[in-house]
Amino acid sequence: MLVQDGLERHAERTPEKTALVCGERRLSYAGLDAMANRLANALIAAGVRRGDRVAVYLPNGVEAAAAIFASLKASAAFVVVNRAVKIEKLAYILKNAEAAALIADPRIAQDGTLEGLRARYLPPVVMLAGPGDFTAAFPAARPASKAIDLDLACLVYTSGSTGEPKGVMSDHSNVLFAAQSIISYLKNSAEDVVINALPLSFDYGLYQLLMTTMFGGTLVLERGFVFPAEILGRIGAERVTGFPGVPTMFAALLALDLGGFDLSSLRYITNTAAALPPSHIEALRRKFPGAAIYSMYGLTETKRTLYLPPEQLDARPDSVGIPIPGTEAWVEGPDGAKLGPDEVGELVVRGRHVMRGYWRDPEETARRFRPGPIAGERLCYTGDLFRMDKEGYFYFAGRKDDIIKTRGEKVAPKEIENVLHGLDGVFAAAVVGVPDPLLGQAVKAVLVADRSRVTAQRVLAHCRAHLEDFMVPKLVEFRRELPVGPSGKVLKRELVECAESRG
Repeated sequence: MLVQDGLERHAERTPEKTALVCGERRLSYAGLDAMANRLANALIAAGVRRGDRVAVYLPNGVEAAAAIFASLKASAAFVVVNRAVKIEKLAYILKNAEAAALIADPRIAQDGTLEGLRARYLPPVVMLAGPGDFTAAFPAARPASKAIDLDLACLVYTSGSTGEPKGVMSDHSNVLFAAQSIISYLKNSAEDVVINALPLSFDYGLYQLLMTTMFGGTLVLERGFVFPAEILGRIGAERVTGFPGVPTMFAALLALDLGGFDLSSLRYITNTAAALPPSHIEALRRKFPGAAIYSMYGLTETKRTLYLPPEQLDARPDSVGIPIPGTEAWVEGPDGAKLGPDEVGELVVRGRHVMRGYWRDPEETARRFRPGPIAGERLCYTGDLFRMDKEGYFYFAGRKDDIIKTRGEKVAPKEIENVLHGLDGVFAAAVVGVPDPLLGQAVKAVLVADRSRVTAQRVLAHCRAHLEDFMVPKLVEFRRELPVGPSGKVLKRELVECAESRG
Protein backbone atom coordinates (compact mmCIF):
# COMPACT_ATOMS: atom_id res chain seq x y z
CA MET A 1 0.00 0.00 0.00
CA LEU A 2 1.01 3.59 -0.63
CA VAL A 3 0.10 6.80 1.19
CA GLN A 4 -2.04 8.13 -1.70
CA ASP A 5 -4.12 4.93 -1.88
CA GLY A 6 -6.70 6.30 0.56
CA LEU A 7 -7.41 9.35 -1.58
CA GLU A 8 -7.65 7.25 -4.72
CA ARG A 9 -9.87 4.63 -3.07
CA HIS A 10 -12.37 7.18 -1.80
CA ALA A 11 -12.31 9.07 -5.12
CA GLU A 12 -13.67 5.87 -6.65
CA ARG A 13 -16.09 4.86 -3.87
CA THR A 14 -17.44 8.24 -2.74
CA PRO A 15 -16.43 10.65 -5.52
CA GLU A 16 -18.88 13.42 -4.59
CA LYS A 17 -18.16 13.45 -0.88
CA THR A 18 -16.38 16.59 0.38
CA ALA A 19 -12.73 15.80 1.06
CA LEU A 20 -11.39 19.29 1.71
CA VAL A 21 -12.75 22.63 2.88
CA CYS A 22 -10.47 25.67 2.63
CA GLY A 23 -12.19 28.97 3.28
CA GLU A 24 -14.92 29.25 0.65
CA ARG A 25 -13.48 26.46 -1.47
CA ARG A 26 -14.75 22.88 -1.23
CA LEU A 27 -13.24 19.94 -3.09
CA SER A 28 -14.80 16.51 -3.45
CA TYR A 29 -12.67 13.37 -3.32
CA ALA A 30 -12.94 13.11 -7.10
CA GLY A 31 -11.99 16.78 -7.49
CA LEU A 32 -8.95 16.58 -5.20
CA ASP A 33 -7.79 13.36 -6.86
CA ALA A 34 -8.15 14.84 -10.35
CA MET A 35 -6.27 17.99 -9.34
CA ALA A 36 -3.45 15.91 -7.89
CA ASN A 37 -3.37 13.72 -11.01
CA ARG A 38 -3.01 16.74 -13.30
CA LEU A 39 -0.16 18.11 -11.24
CA ALA A 40 1.51 14.69 -11.06
CA ASN A 41 1.37 14.44 -14.85
CA ALA A 42 2.83 17.95 -15.09
CA LEU A 43 5.70 16.97 -12.78
CA ILE A 44 6.42 13.82 -14.77
CA ALA A 45 6.34 15.75 -18.05
CA ALA A 46 8.81 18.24 -16.57
CA GLY A 47 11.26 15.46 -15.74
CA VAL A 48 10.48 14.45 -12.14
CA ARG A 49 11.34 10.78 -11.66
CA ARG A 50 10.86 8.05 -9.09
CA GLY A 51 12.62 8.91 -5.82
CA ASP A 52 13.06 12.63 -6.59
CA ARG A 53 12.19 15.17 -3.92
CA VAL A 54 9.49 17.74 -4.63
CA ALA A 55 9.45 20.80 -2.37
CA VAL A 56 6.05 22.34 -1.55
CA TYR A 57 6.38 25.99 -0.49
CA LEU A 58 2.75 26.97 -0.18
CA PRO A 59 0.47 28.16 2.61
CA ASN A 60 -2.17 25.76 3.93
CA GLY A 61 -4.73 25.42 1.17
CA VAL A 62 -6.10 23.39 -1.72
CA GLU A 63 -2.94 23.79 -3.81
CA ALA A 64 -0.69 22.56 -0.99
CA ALA A 65 -2.86 19.47 -0.42
CA ALA A 66 -2.91 18.68 -4.14
CA ALA A 67 0.86 19.16 -4.41
CA ILE A 68 1.52 16.68 -1.60
CA PHE A 69 -0.52 13.96 -3.27
CA ALA A 70 0.78 14.86 -6.74
CA SER A 71 4.35 14.30 -5.59
CA LEU A 72 3.42 10.83 -4.34
CA LYS A 73 1.51 10.04 -7.53
CA ALA A 74 4.63 10.97 -9.52
CA SER A 75 6.50 8.31 -7.45
CA ALA A 76 8.48 11.09 -5.79
CA ALA A 77 8.79 12.20 -2.16
CA PHE A 78 7.34 15.50 -0.95
CA VAL A 79 9.06 18.06 1.27
CA VAL A 80 6.65 20.61 2.74
CA VAL A 81 8.43 23.84 3.72
CA ASN A 82 6.65 26.29 6.00
CA ARG A 83 5.58 29.31 3.94
CA ALA A 84 6.85 31.59 6.72
CA VAL A 85 10.43 30.32 6.30
CA LYS A 86 12.83 32.96 4.99
CA ILE A 87 14.97 32.56 1.91
CA GLU A 88 18.16 31.40 3.68
CA LYS A 89 16.44 28.45 5.37
CA LEU A 90 14.37 27.69 2.28
CA ALA A 91 17.51 27.55 0.14
CA TYR A 92 19.24 25.33 2.72
CA ILE A 93 16.36 22.82 2.71
CA LEU A 94 16.10 22.80 -1.09
CA LYS A 95 19.82 22.21 -1.44
CA ASN A 96 20.04 19.66 1.37
CA ALA A 97 17.10 17.68 -0.05
CA GLU A 98 18.49 18.05 -3.58
CA ALA A 99 14.98 18.99 -4.62
CA ALA A 100 14.19 18.27 -8.26
CA ALA A 101 11.12 20.51 -8.22
CA LEU A 102 9.68 23.43 -6.31
CA ILE A 103 5.94 24.15 -6.18
CA ALA A 104 5.31 27.64 -4.81
CA ASP A 105 2.80 30.45 -5.02
CA PRO A 106 3.35 33.29 -7.53
CA ARG A 107 4.41 35.73 -4.80
CA ILE A 108 7.94 34.28 -4.80
CA ALA A 109 8.42 35.83 -8.25
CA GLN A 110 7.29 39.21 -6.92
CA ASP A 111 9.00 39.46 -3.52
CA GLY A 112 12.50 38.57 -4.69
CA THR A 113 12.51 35.00 -3.35
CA LEU A 114 12.75 33.38 -6.77
CA GLU A 115 15.61 35.64 -7.82
CA GLY A 116 17.37 35.04 -4.51
CA LEU A 117 17.11 31.28 -4.95
CA ARG A 118 18.89 31.51 -8.29
CA ALA A 119 22.01 32.56 -6.43
CA ARG A 120 21.61 29.90 -3.72
CA TYR A 121 19.78 26.81 -4.97
CA LEU A 122 16.98 26.70 -7.51
CA PRO A 123 15.52 23.27 -8.40
CA PRO A 124 15.45 22.37 -12.12
CA VAL A 125 11.63 22.43 -12.12
CA VAL A 126 9.71 25.40 -10.70
CA MET A 127 5.92 25.56 -10.78
CA LEU A 128 3.95 28.57 -9.54
CA ALA A 129 0.55 27.60 -8.17
CA GLY A 130 -2.11 30.28 -8.13
CA PRO A 131 -5.68 29.78 -6.91
CA GLY A 132 -7.65 27.23 -8.87
CA ASP A 133 -6.50 24.29 -10.98
CA PHE A 134 -3.11 25.53 -12.10
CA THR A 135 -2.40 22.42 -14.22
CA ALA A 136 -5.58 22.36 -16.34
CA ALA A 137 -3.57 21.68 -19.49
CA PHE A 138 -2.55 18.23 -18.23
CA PRO A 139 -4.76 15.11 -18.20
CA ALA A 140 -6.65 14.09 -15.06
CA ALA A 141 -5.88 10.42 -15.72
CA ARG A 142 -4.07 8.77 -12.83
CA PRO A 143 -0.38 8.18 -13.69
CA ALA A 144 0.97 4.67 -13.25
CA SER A 145 2.76 4.38 -9.91
CA LYS A 146 6.27 2.97 -9.84
CA ALA A 147 6.84 3.28 -6.09
CA ILE A 148 6.60 0.54 -3.46
CA ASP A 149 6.04 0.98 0.26
CA LEU A 150 9.78 0.99 1.02
CA ASP A 151 10.30 4.09 -1.14
CA LEU A 152 10.48 7.48 0.54
CA ALA A 153 7.15 9.22 0.93
CA CYS A 154 8.45 12.44 2.46
CA LEU A 155 11.21 14.34 4.19
CA VAL A 156 10.01 16.27 7.22
CA TYR A 157 12.55 18.86 8.33
CA THR A 158 12.99 19.35 12.04
CA SER A 159 15.30 21.53 14.12
CA GLY A 160 18.79 20.14 14.65
CA SER A 161 21.17 20.53 17.58
CA THR A 162 23.60 22.40 15.31
CA GLY A 163 20.95 24.92 14.31
CA GLU A 164 20.55 23.50 10.81
CA PRO A 165 17.31 21.59 10.12
CA LYS A 166 17.50 17.83 9.56
CA GLY A 167 15.34 15.90 7.11
CA VAL A 168 13.60 12.93 8.73
CA MET A 169 13.14 10.21 6.10
CA SER A 170 9.73 8.52 6.14
CA ASP A 171 8.92 5.73 3.72
CA HIS A 172 5.35 4.85 2.76
CA SER A 173 5.17 1.97 5.26
CA ASN A 174 6.31 4.24 8.12
CA VAL A 175 3.60 6.78 7.35
CA LEU A 176 0.87 4.20 6.81
CA PHE A 177 1.61 2.35 10.04
CA ALA A 178 1.72 5.53 12.15
CA ALA A 179 -1.46 6.91 10.59
CA GLN A 180 -3.41 3.66 10.91
CA SER A 181 -2.33 3.24 14.53
CA ILE A 182 -3.54 6.76 15.40
CA ILE A 183 -6.79 6.25 13.48
CA SER A 184 -7.44 3.08 15.49
CA TYR A 185 -7.21 4.68 18.95
CA LEU A 186 -9.05 7.86 17.90
CA LYS A 187 -11.75 5.59 16.44
CA ASN A 188 -11.93 7.68 13.27
CA SER A 189 -14.56 6.91 10.65
CA ALA A 190 -15.84 8.42 7.41
CA GLU A 191 -18.30 10.45 9.49
CA ASP A 192 -15.51 12.50 11.08
CA VAL A 193 -14.85 16.11 10.14
CA VAL A 194 -11.42 17.26 11.31
CA ILE A 195 -10.32 20.89 11.55
CA ASN A 196 -6.61 21.64 11.08
CA ALA A 197 -5.09 25.04 11.84
CA LEU A 198 -1.57 23.60 12.09
CA PRO A 199 0.91 24.05 9.22
CA LEU A 200 1.25 21.13 6.82
CA SER A 201 5.03 21.45 7.23
CA PHE A 202 4.57 20.22 10.83
CA ASP A 203 4.03 16.45 10.91
CA TYR A 204 1.08 16.83 13.29
CA GLY A 205 -0.67 19.09 10.77
CA LEU A 206 0.44 16.99 7.79
CA TYR A 207 -1.01 13.79 9.21
CA GLN A 208 -4.44 15.39 9.60
CA LEU A 209 -4.56 15.57 5.80
CA LEU A 210 -3.10 12.12 5.22
CA MET A 211 -5.22 10.40 7.88
CA THR A 212 -8.49 12.04 6.85
CA THR A 213 -8.12 10.80 3.27
CA MET A 214 -7.30 7.31 4.61
CA PHE A 215 -10.51 7.00 6.64
CA GLY A 216 -12.61 8.94 4.13
CA GLY A 217 -13.59 11.89 6.29
CA THR A 218 -13.58 15.63 5.61
CA LEU A 219 -10.72 17.99 6.47
CA VAL A 220 -11.38 21.65 7.21
CA LEU A 221 -7.98 23.19 6.46
CA GLU A 222 -7.31 26.61 7.99
CA ARG A 223 -4.50 29.00 7.05
CA GLY A 224 -3.47 29.27 10.71
CA PHE A 225 -4.64 30.06 14.24
CA VAL A 226 -4.36 33.85 14.17
CA PHE A 227 -8.06 34.40 14.96
CA PRO A 228 -9.25 31.73 17.42
CA ALA A 229 -12.86 32.97 17.35
CA GLU A 230 -13.02 32.21 13.61
CA ILE A 231 -11.83 28.65 14.25
CA LEU A 232 -14.51 28.19 16.91
CA GLY A 233 -17.14 29.53 14.54
CA ARG A 234 -15.99 27.14 11.84
CA ILE A 235 -16.28 24.19 14.24
CA GLY A 236 -20.00 24.89 14.58
CA ALA A 237 -20.62 25.70 10.94
CA GLU A 238 -18.91 22.58 9.59
CA ARG A 239 -20.01 20.28 12.46
CA VAL A 240 -16.40 19.44 13.24
CA THR A 241 -15.84 16.28 15.27
CA GLY A 242 -12.03 16.31 15.69
CA PHE A 243 -9.84 19.19 16.84
CA PRO A 244 -6.03 18.70 16.97
CA GLY A 245 -4.07 21.41 18.75
CA VAL A 246 -0.97 22.33 20.72
CA PRO A 247 -0.64 23.91 24.18
CA THR A 248 -0.25 27.48 22.89
CA MET A 249 -3.52 27.15 20.94
CA PHE A 250 -5.41 25.74 23.89
CA ALA A 251 -4.03 28.43 26.21
CA ALA A 252 -5.52 31.05 23.86
CA LEU A 253 -8.88 29.26 23.81
CA LEU A 254 -9.01 28.98 27.59
CA ALA A 255 -8.79 32.77 27.81
CA LEU A 256 -11.97 33.16 25.71
CA ASP A 257 -15.63 33.06 26.63
CA LEU A 258 -16.92 30.09 24.61
CA GLY A 259 -20.55 30.60 25.51
CA GLY A 260 -21.52 32.03 22.12
CA PHE A 261 -20.15 29.13 20.07
CA ASP A 262 -21.80 25.86 19.09
CA LEU A 263 -19.23 23.20 19.96
CA SER A 264 -21.71 20.35 20.38
CA SER A 265 -20.39 18.37 17.39
CA LEU A 266 -16.88 17.91 18.86
CA ARG A 267 -16.14 14.26 19.62
CA TYR A 268 -12.45 14.54 20.50
CA ILE A 269 -9.58 16.96 21.08
CA THR A 270 -5.94 15.93 20.71
CA ASN A 271 -2.79 17.57 22.00
CA THR A 272 0.89 17.02 21.27
CA ALA A 273 4.13 19.03 20.62
CA ALA A 274 4.37 19.55 24.39
CA ALA A 275 2.50 18.01 27.29
CA LEU A 276 -0.51 19.92 28.56
CA PRO A 277 -0.28 20.85 32.24
CA PRO A 278 -2.97 19.10 34.34
CA SER A 279 -4.61 22.45 35.13
CA HIS A 280 -5.13 23.13 31.41
CA ILE A 281 -6.51 19.63 30.85
CA GLU A 282 -9.08 20.18 33.60
CA ALA A 283 -9.99 23.58 32.16
CA LEU A 284 -10.42 22.08 28.68
CA ARG A 285 -12.70 19.41 30.07
CA ARG A 286 -14.91 22.13 31.56
CA LYS A 287 -14.88 24.22 28.37
CA PHE A 288 -15.47 21.25 26.04
CA PRO A 289 -17.57 18.85 28.15
CA GLY A 290 -18.71 16.75 25.19
CA ALA A 291 -15.23 16.04 23.79
CA ALA A 292 -12.83 13.27 24.79
CA ILE A 293 -9.37 14.73 25.38
CA TYR A 294 -6.31 12.81 24.21
CA SER A 295 -2.96 13.81 25.68
CA MET A 296 -0.26 12.48 23.39
CA TYR A 297 3.50 12.48 22.92
CA GLY A 298 5.46 12.12 19.73
CA LEU A 299 8.44 13.35 17.81
CA THR A 300 9.06 13.65 14.08
CA GLU A 301 11.40 10.66 14.17
CA THR A 302 8.51 8.33 15.15
CA LYS A 303 5.49 10.51 14.35
CA ARG A 304 3.50 9.38 17.42
CA THR A 305 4.75 7.34 20.37
CA LEU A 306 2.36 7.57 23.33
CA TYR A 307 -1.28 8.43 23.98
CA LEU A 308 -3.39 8.58 27.12
CA PRO A 309 -6.81 6.93 26.83
CA PRO A 310 -9.31 9.63 27.89
CA GLU A 311 -10.78 7.39 30.59
CA GLN A 312 -7.42 7.58 32.38
CA LEU A 313 -7.43 11.37 32.74
CA ASP A 314 -8.88 11.37 36.24
CA ALA A 315 -6.44 8.75 37.53
CA ARG A 316 -3.26 10.15 35.94
CA PRO A 317 -3.80 13.65 34.44
CA ASP A 318 -0.06 14.32 34.21
CA SER A 319 0.68 11.21 32.11
CA VAL A 320 1.07 11.13 28.32
CA GLY A 321 0.01 7.53 28.28
CA ILE A 322 0.96 4.19 26.84
CA PRO A 323 2.57 3.17 23.52
CA ILE A 324 0.33 3.59 20.48
CA PRO A 325 -1.14 0.32 19.13
CA GLY A 326 1.46 -1.99 17.61
CA THR A 327 4.49 -0.38 19.26
CA GLU A 328 6.74 -0.74 22.29
CA ALA A 329 8.54 1.81 24.50
CA TRP A 330 10.68 1.73 27.61
CA VAL A 331 12.91 3.92 29.79
CA GLU A 332 16.64 3.29 29.58
CA GLY A 333 19.54 4.37 31.78
CA PRO A 334 22.95 5.70 30.62
CA ASP A 335 24.38 2.17 30.79
CA GLY A 336 21.76 0.82 28.38
CA ALA A 337 19.78 -1.06 31.03
CA LYS A 338 15.98 -0.84 31.15
CA LEU A 339 14.86 1.08 34.22
CA GLY A 340 12.12 0.14 36.66
CA PRO A 341 9.01 2.05 37.74
CA ASP A 342 9.50 5.71 38.65
CA GLU A 343 13.15 5.78 37.55
CA VAL A 344 13.98 8.62 35.15
CA GLY A 345 15.85 7.85 31.94
CA GLU A 346 15.73 8.21 28.16
CA LEU A 347 12.63 7.04 26.31
CA VAL A 348 13.39 4.39 23.67
CA VAL A 349 10.85 3.47 20.99
CA ARG A 350 10.44 0.30 18.94
CA GLY A 351 7.97 -0.15 16.10
CA ARG A 352 7.23 0.19 12.40
CA HIS A 353 6.79 3.95 12.84
CA VAL A 354 10.49 4.44 13.64
CA MET A 355 11.56 6.41 10.59
CA ARG A 356 14.43 5.64 8.22
CA GLY A 357 16.88 8.16 9.65
CA TYR A 358 18.15 11.62 8.71
CA TRP A 359 18.65 12.52 5.07
CA ARG A 360 22.33 12.67 4.11
CA ASP A 361 23.38 12.61 7.79
CA PRO A 362 24.75 9.17 8.74
CA GLU A 363 26.40 10.44 11.93
CA GLU A 364 23.21 11.86 13.43
CA THR A 365 21.28 8.84 12.17
CA ALA A 366 23.63 6.47 14.00
CA ARG A 367 23.28 8.50 17.21
CA ARG A 368 19.48 8.63 17.24
CA PHE A 369 18.54 5.42 15.39
CA ARG A 370 20.32 2.39 16.85
CA PRO A 371 20.13 -1.36 16.19
CA GLY A 372 17.23 -3.25 17.74
CA PRO A 373 16.89 -6.84 18.96
CA ILE A 374 16.21 -8.16 15.44
CA ALA A 375 18.82 -7.83 12.68
CA GLY A 376 18.11 -4.79 10.51
CA GLU A 377 15.69 -3.26 13.02
CA ARG A 378 15.98 0.35 14.23
CA LEU A 379 15.18 1.71 17.67
CA CYS A 380 14.66 5.43 18.23
CA TYR A 381 16.47 7.03 21.15
CA THR A 382 14.28 10.07 21.67
CA GLY A 383 16.57 12.34 23.70
CA ASP A 384 13.63 12.90 26.07
CA LEU A 385 13.57 11.94 29.73
CA PHE A 386 10.62 9.96 31.07
CA ARG A 387 9.55 7.80 33.95
CA MET A 388 7.04 4.95 33.88
CA ASP A 389 4.69 3.93 36.67
CA LYS A 390 3.94 0.37 37.79
CA GLU A 391 0.97 0.13 35.41
CA GLY A 392 3.08 1.05 32.37
CA TYR A 393 1.98 4.68 31.93
CA PHE A 394 4.65 7.18 30.92
CA TYR A 395 5.36 10.65 32.32
CA PHE A 396 7.44 13.29 30.54
CA ALA A 397 10.26 14.69 32.69
CA GLY A 398 12.04 16.91 30.16
CA ARG A 399 14.49 16.99 27.31
CA LYS A 400 18.01 15.87 28.08
CA ASP A 401 19.37 19.24 26.98
CA ASP A 402 16.68 21.15 28.94
CA ILE A 403 17.59 19.74 32.34
CA ILE A 404 18.76 22.52 34.67
CA LYS A 405 21.70 21.90 37.00
CA THR A 406 21.46 24.29 39.93
CA ARG A 407 23.08 24.11 43.36
CA GLY A 408 24.30 20.62 42.54
CA GLU A 409 20.76 19.40 41.84
CA LYS A 410 19.10 18.37 38.58
CA VAL A 411 15.81 20.11 37.90
CA ALA A 412 13.22 19.14 35.25
CA PRO A 413 11.59 22.34 33.91
CA LYS A 414 8.33 20.50 33.26
CA GLU A 415 7.73 19.96 36.99
CA ILE A 416 8.05 23.69 37.69
CA GLU A 417 5.94 24.62 34.65
CA ASN A 418 3.10 22.41 35.86
CA VAL A 419 3.13 24.23 39.21
CA LEU A 420 3.18 27.64 37.49
CA HIS A 421 0.22 26.72 35.29
CA GLY A 422 -1.69 25.93 38.46
CA LEU A 423 -1.54 29.60 39.52
CA ASP A 424 -4.74 31.42 38.59
CA GLY A 425 -4.02 34.09 36.00
CA VAL A 426 -1.04 32.35 34.36
CA PHE A 427 -1.80 31.61 30.70
CA ALA A 428 1.57 30.19 29.59
CA ALA A 429 4.86 29.38 31.31
CA ALA A 430 8.35 28.31 30.29
CA VAL A 431 11.23 27.51 32.63
CA VAL A 432 14.87 27.64 31.57
CA GLY A 433 18.28 27.59 33.19
CA VAL A 434 20.47 30.66 32.73
CA PRO A 435 24.17 31.03 33.66
CA ASP A 436 24.84 32.01 37.27
CA PRO A 437 28.35 32.38 38.83
CA LEU A 438 27.26 30.87 42.17
CA LEU A 439 24.53 28.40 41.26
CA GLY A 440 25.93 27.12 37.97
CA GLN A 441 22.51 27.73 36.47
CA ALA A 442 19.69 29.80 37.91
CA VAL A 443 16.08 28.75 37.42
CA LYS A 444 14.20 31.36 35.43
CA ALA A 445 10.43 31.44 34.84
CA VAL A 446 9.07 33.30 31.81
CA LEU A 447 5.32 33.88 32.02
CA VAL A 448 2.40 35.17 30.02
CA ALA A 449 -0.12 36.23 32.64
CA ASP A 450 -2.85 38.60 33.75
CA ARG A 451 -0.66 41.24 35.40
CA SER A 452 -3.60 42.60 37.42
CA ARG A 453 -3.62 39.32 39.33
CA VAL A 454 -0.11 37.92 38.97
CA THR A 455 3.04 39.51 40.38
CA ALA A 456 6.56 38.15 40.74
CA GLN A 457 6.05 38.01 44.51
CA ARG A 458 2.89 35.94 44.11
CA VAL A 459 4.64 33.61 41.66
CA LEU A 460 7.50 32.97 44.07
CA ALA A 461 5.15 32.44 47.02
CA HIS A 462 3.13 29.94 44.98
CA CYS A 463 6.30 28.06 43.99
CA ARG A 464 7.63 27.97 47.57
CA ALA A 465 4.34 26.40 48.65
CA HIS A 466 4.53 23.62 46.05
CA LEU A 467 8.22 23.03 45.24
CA GLU A 468 11.46 22.12 46.94
CA ASP A 469 13.60 25.15 47.73
CA PHE A 470 16.22 24.55 45.01
CA MET A 471 13.44 24.38 42.36
CA VAL A 472 11.93 27.78 43.18
CA PRO A 473 12.78 30.24 40.38
CA LYS A 474 15.41 32.84 41.15
CA LEU A 475 14.20 35.01 38.26
CA VAL A 476 10.70 35.79 37.00
CA GLU A 477 10.03 37.57 33.70
CA PHE A 478 6.68 38.55 32.18
CA ARG A 479 6.09 38.72 28.43
CA ARG A 480 3.15 39.34 26.17
CA GLU A 481 3.84 36.04 24.41
CA LEU A 482 6.38 33.22 24.39
CA PRO A 483 8.48 32.59 21.29
CA VAL A 484 7.12 29.52 19.50
CA GLY A 485 8.08 27.64 16.36
CA PRO A 486 5.74 26.48 13.58
CA SER A 487 4.89 23.35 15.58
CA GLY A 488 3.73 25.37 18.57
CA LYS A 489 6.67 24.36 20.74
CA VAL A 490 8.19 27.07 22.92
CA LEU A 491 11.64 28.04 21.63
CA LYS A 492 13.51 27.79 24.91
CA ARG A 493 16.83 28.34 23.23
CA GLU A 494 15.71 31.87 22.37
CA LEU A 495 14.79 32.52 26.01
CA VAL A 496 18.21 31.36 27.17
CA GLU A 497 20.07 33.33 24.48
CA CYS A 498 18.11 36.47 25.35
CA ALA A 499 18.99 36.08 29.03
CA GLU A 500 22.67 35.54 28.21
CA SER A 501 22.83 38.63 25.98
CA ARG A 502 21.33 40.75 28.75
CA GLY A 503 23.72 39.28 31.31
